[in-house]
Amino acid sequence: MNKQEIINIIKAKLAEKIQYFENLISETRASSNDTKSSMGDKYETGREMLQQEINNLQRQLNEVLNQQAVLQKITSDPSEKVQNGALVKTNKGLFYVSASIGEIIFENQKIMTVSAESPLVKAMFGKKMGEAFTINNINQNIENIW
Repeated sequence: MNKQEIINIIKAKLAEKIQYFENLISETRASSNDTKSSMGDKYETGREMLQQEINNLQRQLNEVLNQQAVLQKITSDPSEKVQNGALVKTNKGLFYVSASIGEIIFENQKIMTVSAESPLVKAMFGKKMGEAFTINNINQNIENIW
């Protein structure tokens, strides 16, 4: 498994998300400026709602930026145990411990990207190939780690 290519896919997806949120924030700010010259108090509520939307989008953008920062620290070096940057194959699927962006397809295989803070990773953190762990009353065996 080429972990560097997987990292590049995740970086590209995060960059897309960042661009998306930056564009949305920009568009929302522009529509907020349009209401400023309008007439009176009934538009104050609308402007406040737009400001809340901008704050919400900014919070989501900050989350993605934090995921990007986590990803910057991950290397494609092989791992012998479950840790940040480990690609883990269990009897239930492939998991890449990095930024949590959901499922990606790499070499016709589904890989679930998961954060080190996720319950799944916490259950298997530090384990090595051949070891087992349990999450939600489901036993899983670690078949391989890259």
